[in-house]
Amino acid sequence: MSRIRRFVVIMLFEGVDLLDVTGPPEVFALLDREVDGETGYHVVLAAETMDPVTTAAGVRVLPDLTFTDVARRQINTLIVPGSVEVDTERRVRALADPGVVAWVRTLAGRTRRIASVCVGAHLLAAAGLLDGKRATTHWSTAQQLAADHPSVEVDADPIFIRDGGVWTGAGITACLDLSLALVAEDHGEKAATAVARQLVMYLKRPGGQSQFSVPAGIASATRRMDDIRHHITENITARHTIATLAGFAHVSERHITRMFKEELGTTPAAYVESARVEVARNRLETTDDTLERVATASGFNTVDTLIRAFRRRLDTTPTEYRSRFRHSAG
Repeated sequence: MSRIRRFVVIMLFEGVDLLDVTGPPEVFALLDREVDGETGYHVVLAAETMDPVTTAAGVRVLPDLTFTDVARRQINTLIVPGSVEVDTERRVRALADPGVVAWVRTLAGRTRRIASVCVGAHLLAAAGLLDGKRATTHWSTAQQLAADHPSVEVDADPIFIRDGGVWTGAGITACLDLSLALVAEDHGEKAATAVARQLVMYLKRPGGQSQFSVPAGIASATRRMDDIRHHITENITARHTIATLAGFAHVSERHITRMFKEELGTTPAAYVESARVEVARNRLETTDDTLERVATASGFNTVDTLIRAFRRRLDTTPTEYRSRFRHSAG
């Protein structure tokens, strides 16, 4: 008789992001090496048919079961990855195929807990599973998720969020953090930490940790905004105000404020701060500069201003950030 207690189903469909699919089972497999006795996980890949599925990376993956097969069983954990399309301007849009959404809704009814990876949150939302819930997704599609599903409380900052029995994860690599959190729920923090060591990850990033590089990474919609962002980055220590940025772009102050709001979903001041945090992060990761030098080089000028920006943007301090992410020499 089977001793399987945790039947884990990972959904497959055409164009799915490969790491979304392969990351979680790697975490569960490593757990088997780190604990005594059986972990109880049985992970399967399920698709609409048994035909090979071509991922976004071009790698073909074979399903273990069909959606119809797994719909007959009780599922402990349903993991829903995502897929995107990118236009000629490199703008990213999450996809939600109606057929896949219908299966998400069906399988969710057989599931103890459900977790989306990266832009898989768009599938959960389309299936109505995030209504009235707080959720996250990859920063590049967070605005789309909020616009398409106003009943969802979208928070683009954390790397993962749990709201009841529904978990949502952020960027692709955050699937490892989310999977570790699932392991911690099932087997405790000690077991999850042991797996994190095997993955050579920061031991174990809390869900509330910020998705770094969020505002700086959002794609611009126009060449003019690209030029403005490049100007800010290349002159990071300069005094950037609404007036100076408007002057650089040859537009009115009202117009440039509207440009930042419509294209980047932020204000000029907030964007400048985020760009400076990016510079400071890089120096903290790659140099031994004092905090005074980091603050000066990134345009913050004072350590107090640098610390306040890090607490506001990353919910940590520059010193704590360096201790976690400083690159070892060699």
